[in-house]
This record gives sequence, structure tokens and C-alpha cells, in this order.
Amino acid sequence: MNLHEPEALAMGEFPLTPSPSPAEGEGNPPIHILFEDHHLIVVNKAAPLLTQAPEGIPSLEAQVKGYIKLKYAKPAGVYLGVPHRLDRPVSGVVVFARNTKAAQRVHAQFQQQQVKKTYWAAVEGEVSPDEGVWEDWLRKVDEVARVMPAKEGEPGAKLAMLGYRVLQRLATGGTLLELSPLTGRMHQLRVQSAWRGHPVFGDAQYDSPREFGPPSINPREKVIALHARSLAFTHPFTQEQLVITAPLPEYWSTTTDFAGTLSPDLPPNLTIAPPQELQS
Repeated sequence: MNLHEPEALAMGEFPLTPSPSPAEGEGNPPIHILFEDHHLIVVNKAAPLLTQAPEGIPSLEAQVKGYIKLKYAKPAGVYLGVPHRLDRPVSGVVVFARNTKAAQRVHAQFQQQQVKKTYWAAVEGEVSPDEGVWEDWLRKVDEVARVMPAKEGEPGAKLAMLGYRVLQRLATGGTLLELSPLTGRMHQLRVQSAWRGHPVFGDAQYDSPREFGPPSINPREKVIALHARSLAFTHPFTQEQLVITAPLPEYWSTTTDFAGTLSPDLPPNLTIAPPQELQS
């Protein structure tokens, strides 16, 4: 069995050995396992796959359940707790719980803002200054998967806080950012950058002027240049401090906006995931 024990993470980032695993259903992307033990399974979500979906619609949750059922020969249903989600066009680290106690404990860490979430985003324009914290009031648009600016005290208004740091200036006109959300609002990374004139590459919903990633005529199949780079949290049973990191999708290095422009040593731990094939 390909088990990675949590103790290996105590001194820092988990060494990346992305392992493509059989996915559930024809045509689905492979599952890249970043960490796995008896309580947790952490994967590198492909975009534009949904994290969760009703039965019959492809989702990462269904793929992981299929992987567990196949690997461990479980004849009955598979339990899988989902303590957090990523938007459909976003790639990166997603943690699942393999039992109810683990699910409750990890979910509590997310609710109490004890999980450190780090994202990488490629955005339009020259972001200045090089680091800071953006604060905005926003509210959800009723019955639409979208948020809009709001004023403090307005019904439904919530404060969004987002730390950012410039990682690299891109030769094609843009900035590679490290984003650290201090609150957990819907679409906050996407809108807080867009409202300052720096929409995420490919994010047409929030006024990005350019395409990004693999071409698609279906808006639901488009991806954006936002990647959940790492999660840092406490293992629900061993109390080890886990830092789990996901490489960027391969298309980040082949798209016109990045080909030949991403510095090999800035940031020093920049890595691109190679193309993967499904295991037979």
C-alpha cells in the first residue's frame, strides 16, 4: 500500500510524489494523491472538476470514493468527509476525511480558521506594493454564484481579508501572486484582485480579458490561473503539523502567457506537474 505516514511531515513540507491513480469513470482526469493514511486522503484537484456534485455528475469526491473502494476492496459504500471545497475552475490541494471523527476535527479547524491556506494566482497588471492585505466588504448575489461589492452594515455584507505577496513579474504583462486568505468568503480571492484591476487570468466571470489553459467552447470547462498551492493543518489524531503542497498543473507551463517566462528559481520552490496518464 502507498501509505505516507504523518510523521514524515513534522519537519516541513511533505515531499511531493504525485501518484496517478485509477479514476472513477471514463474520461476523468487521474487522481494525484499527495498524502494518504487511515484517517485522511489529500489530493491535487484538477480543474475544471467539481469538488462535490449530485450522483451521476463527475466530481472529485466520487473519484476518490471510487479509488478507495478499488484499492481497499470495500464491498459496501465508502465514507468520505468533505471539510472544504475549491471552485470548479480552481486546481490544487483538497483534503478529505476517511472517518467521521477525522471529518469533525478537520472541519473544526477550517471553521476556527486554524488552517493556513496558500494560493498562487496569475493576475493582470503590475500589482503594487509588493505585499500587503486587501480588505473589502462583499455580499453574495441571490441565486447566482457570484459576489458583488457591499458596504459595512449592508444586509448580507461580510468582511473579506486577503494577504498577498508578489512572487514574480511576468514578461507578458501580469503578476504571479501568493495569496493567503484571512477569511473564507465566496470567490474572495478572485474578486478582491479583480476589483483592484487585477483579474485572475482566464476568469471571465470577473472581467479577465484573456483566455487561460486548455481551450474550450463550454464556459463550464474553462480553467483559471488560480491554484491552491498548500494547506497547513494539524493531523486530527497524531497532532502532527502537516504542510501539504501541490505542483502547478502542466498547462501553466505551456500556455502562451507563461511559456518561457516563469523563472526557474523565483519562487525557489516553483514546480510544474508533468502530464500524467491513467494507470491501467
